[in-house]
Amino acid sequence: MISIIIPVFNSENTIETLVNNVIKTLKDYYSFEFVLINDASRDNSEEICKSLVNKHPNIFLFSLSKNVGEHNAIMAGLNKCSGDYAVIMSDDLQNSTNSLLELIKYGINEKDRFDVIYTHYDKKKYSFFKKLGSKINDFMANFLLNKPKFLYLSSFKFINRFLINEVTKYDSPFTYLDGIILGITDKIGRIKVEHSERKHGKSGYTLIKLLQLWSNMSTSFSIFPLRLSLLMGLTLTFFGFILAAYFFIERITDVDNTVASGFAAIIISVIIFSGAILVALGLIGEYVGRIFISLNKKPQFIIREYWPNKKK
Repeated sequence: MISIIIPVFNSENTIETLVNNVIKTLKDYYSFEFVLINDASRDNSEEICKSLVNKHPNIFLFSLSKNVGEHNAIMAGLNKCSGDYAVIMSDDLQNSTNSLLELIKYGINEKDRFDVIYTHYDKKKYSFFKKLGSKINDFMANFLLNKPKFLYLSSFKFINRFLINEVTKYDSPFTYLDGIILGITDKIGRIKVEHSERKHGKSGYTLIKLLQLWSNMSTSFSIFPLRLSLLMGLTLTFFGFILAAYFFIERITDVDNTVASGFAAIIISVIIFSGAILVALGLIGEYVGRIFISLNKKPQFIIREYWPNKKK
C-alpha cells in the first residue's frame, strides 16, 4: 500500500488534474490511497477535494482549522496515512506522474537499503526567488543539520513505514520535516527525476515563510547558532582587549591625544559590543521562547473536519 500525501493550499486549478493523473498512472501497478491535507486554502480547493472524495473510495481529505505551513500539514498526513510506504508530493504539478512511478519502483526495490529517497533534478524550473531560497536553504542545512553535501532536500520524496512511525513521534509545534528525518536515519537515497514549470499560480513560499523555515531549521534542530554567538563573543572580547591595549599605548605615548578621537573610539566600541550582546540575547530568547511554546503544548495542526467519516 502506497500513501500519496499531498498538502493542499490554494490549488483549485491543479489538485483535480494531479489526482486524476496519479490514479491513471498507478492503478495498474499498486494499491494506493490519497491523503489530502487542506491547509486552510482560501480558494475553492476544499470543495474540489470533497468532490474527489465522493468519486474515489481511496481518497481521504483532512481540513485543518488554520494555515500551519507545508511541513506541519505533511505531519498531519503522515499521522493519518496507513500505507506501508508514503510519497510526499506538492500540489503544483511540477512533478510528473511518470516521475512518481519511477520513485515508487526505486523505493520499493531499495527498501532494505534506504529509509527515505529524495528526488533531485538536472534543471529546476522554479522562479528566481524560489531558486535563491533553495540555495540558501541547502547551504544552511549543510552547517546546521550535517546534511550530506550531495543531497538535495526535495519536497518530493519516498519514505518507508519505519521512518513514518519514527517521524510521527515528534510532537513539537516547530516542524522541519527534513531536520527530523536527518536526525533519525542515515539510510538516505536519491533519484533523478524530471521537473516541470509551474502551470498555475505562484509558490506559497514568501520571504516571511522562508525566514520561518530557516528559523525552525536553526533553532529547533541545532545549537550551532548558540555556538556561533559564543564564538562571536570570544572574538569581540579578544578584539576589545587589543583595542584597549592600543588606546592605552596611544595615551601614554601621545600627550596631544584629543578628546574627540577617544570619544569616537568609545562610541564605536559600545555599538559593536552592544550589537553582539543583543544578537546573543535574541538567540537565547528564541530558544527559550520555543521551549515555552512547546511546554504549553501548542499543537502542530488541528483537524477541523475530515472526509469520508470512516477515516480517523
